[in-house]
Amino acid sequence: MNKTTFYELLRERILILDGATGTQLQKKGMPQGVCPEKWILENPHAILEIQGSYKEAGSDIVYAPTFGANRWKLKTFGLEDQVREINMSLVQLSREAVGRDILVAGDLSPTGEFIKPFGERAFEEAVEVYKEQVEALLEGGVDLFVIETMIDIQEARAALLAVKETTDLPVMVSLTFGEDEKTLTGTDPITAAITLQSLGADVIGCNCSTGPKDMIHILKEMKGVATVPILVKPNAGLPVVKDGELFYDLGPEEFASFIDEFTNIGVNLIGGCCGTTPEYIRLIKERTESAVPKMWLKSKISALTSARKTVFMGENMPLVIVGERINPTGKKKLQQELLDGKLSEVRRLALEQQQKGASILDVNVGMPGIDEKKVMVNVVENLSTLSELPLCIDSSSPEVIEAALRIYPGRALLNSISGEEKKLEKLLPIAAKYGAMFIALPLDDQEIPATAEGRIKVLDRILEEAKKIGYGPQDMVVDGLVMTVSADQKASLTTLGVIEYATKHLKTSSIIGLSNISFGLPERKWLNSAFLMMAMAKGLNMAIANPSSENLMELKMAGDVLIGRDENSKNYIAYFGQSKTISKSIDEKPKEENTRTKIYEAVLKGEKEAIEGHIKKALDEGMKPFDIVDELLIPAINKVGELYDQKEYFLPQLILSAEAMKTGFNYLEPLLLKEDNARKKTKVIIATVKGDIHDIGKNIVGLMLKNYGFEVIDLGKDVPKEEIIKQVKEHNAPIVGLSALMTTTMGEMGVVIDAAKKEGLDTKFMVGGAVVTQAFAEEIGANGYAGDAIEAVRLAQALEK
Repeated sequence: MNKTTFYELLRERILILDGATGTQLQKKGMPQGVCPEKWILENPHAILEIQGSYKEAGSDIVYAPTFGANRWKLKTFGLEDQVREINMSLVQLSREAVGRDILVAGDLSPTGEFIKPFGERAFEEAVEVYKEQVEALLEGGVDLFVIETMIDIQEARAALLAVKETTDLPVMVSLTFGEDEKTLTGTDPITAAITLQSLGADVIGCNCSTGPKDMIHILKEMKGVATVPILVKPNAGLPVVKDGELFYDLGPEEFASFIDEFTNIGVNLIGGCCGTTPEYIRLIKERTESAVPKMWLKSKISALTSARKTVFMGENMPLVIVGERINPTGKKKLQQELLDGKLSEVRRLALEQQQKGASILDVNVGMPGIDEKKVMVNVVENLSTLSELPLCIDSSSPEVIEAALRIYPGRALLNSISGEEKKLEKLLPIAAKYGAMFIALPLDDQEIPATAEGRIKVLDRILEEAKKIGYGPQDMVVDGLVMTVSADQKASLTTLGVIEYATKHLKTSSIIGLSNISFGLPERKWLNSAFLMMAMAKGLNMAIANPSSENLMELKMAGDVLIGRDENSKNYIAYFGQSKTISKSIDEKPKEENTRTKIYEAVLKGEKEAIEGHIKKALDEGMKPFDIVDELLIPAINKVGELYDQKEYFLPQLILSAEAMKTGFNYLEPLLLKEDNARKKTKVIIATVKGDIHDIGKNIVGLMLKNYGFEVIDLGKDVPKEEIIKQVKEHNAPIVGLSALMTTTMGEMGVVIDAAKKEGLDTKFMVGGAVVTQAFAEEIGANGYAGDAIEAVRLAQALEK
């Protein structure tokens, strides 16, 4: 099905998706611990009956049962060489079940691995894994694609690019959000929507997560910025255990009672996830028969995103400061570090600019003698985990720009595209492919126009060319092209004329490199400040500047109030209502000598590459190994935990800090053993239960437990109860941590706990996983529930007492 036909259908009516597959297969006899895809092929009647029932209930689209049919997941079952055969056969079964009148979507899901910059797997490797599956699904004859249950925006991007680079069929992308309305790696609904639709998703939405009630606000947030249709596929409430059996607490009628609210919000595709059945789908169909679809936004949103934050720009939005300092020009220390492959100065400049009020970070690493592409990718990956601010990719090389945009987990700003023929020809398609906004630089192959009229002519042409690739004014930021008034007294007036034209006629945002105006003159801050106020009055939206300038930031805050861009002066009051001597939490550190501070900060900021050197210096200065652990490493990781609890840190920062802690502890471990063999560690066995092959969460928990001094015995994934009981006895472990990500396997936790009780073991069990709740933990007799790695550490500390 082509995209035009697909959108025509969505304009006509609300489309009905299918319901659960995994829980329905279990009802058909699929045992735990098997490869679902292989079991389906060996028992085809099960999927034929399930999908046939969804067709009869009213589904317009069914998902082919290829959820786990990517190479990395199939490798768990020794089936990695059968990707093509498995995917093709499963699609053909779905087609047999529903015929040609119902659409069959090729289903892509998480691989079970974390992708750079949030994990160890290379981004391009993930793209290739998905492409292999996409090609097989195409051979099988799918009508469109769905990328579902994604917990990481970067992995969703990898899957989306794999589809886009392989086919023109429609592609839907659906993420899973927690109770805090963020994905596991910290992406909120608005940020996810803008990032994915900019990259080319034809439908965006959410699935799994929770029941329908908790998805309402998420959907409203997405709909407010969506330029594409919205889908929803909630669970049938939350899983609970009663009389030893797992079921969901929301029946079909109660589930269906939320459908009217979904359609009022403007959801365009509705189905069910875990626990739903054909009866749920039948009721959805009934409730939507007479509903009139609400359309999506016609115009794109002028906004940039990181993995965890969205920055809007426009007529009524506050002036956006683009931090200019990550640029090696004139910075010897930064130049040397970039040449040496080090990033401590980049990280310092990024955090400093974020703390001082920058909303976007400009990243320029161009200098003689450097592999600019390699360094740029490294810097972008590091900043994507370190800072929540969106990035502006600043380079004159199309190759460098594309490499950065490809791996950037958000919607970036490209600096810049001029009216030069080669720039237009090479860079506009790159911007469009990755959904980046771009700065339009008003110069061409002939000249830098000296008049506003000449620059306007170039800008008109750039916008005309941009429209040919589907871009519009909301995707472009006009550069006023500031020249110094010391060389041309009318330079400021020329730039102001360009800004006014961008605001009133082009309806685009505008930007200036502020400091250029005063170059070569004394007391430059006065010229910069006066010009900024004049430019804001003409409609300026963004300024590339140094946010460490208090004068600049104070004037920006005042200007936003006076021009009506700061509603009720909230930002102004927040800025001036507190002492500027109060530092952000990221700056909190022990007031000790320099080496101690550096060790603490290395953990706090996740500086894995630097911590060994700092520890070695501390040892040379006479500090004892146990003192380093007790006075610096443990307090630092405790602070990380506090920041995580306060939602200032998210999983990427947590992992970075944990890895830095681990590196430091590993360096000290031989010395610790020599110094004191009497310190005993509490043993904790961790395992993903039988039938479940997901271990990302378990691995993070294990890493954090080790950092807090526990001896962790990791049994891996898909571990049967017999093996867990055997290891408990062998190690005499007082604590066991059990993990499950799927509703089809979470019941196995209770089986393990019951087996331990029958054996008379007094081991304490803590449980966790995406589908696990406190109520479920209590029902199966666990000693505690942990919602994340930090909670797991605190629970283990409580259980060992």
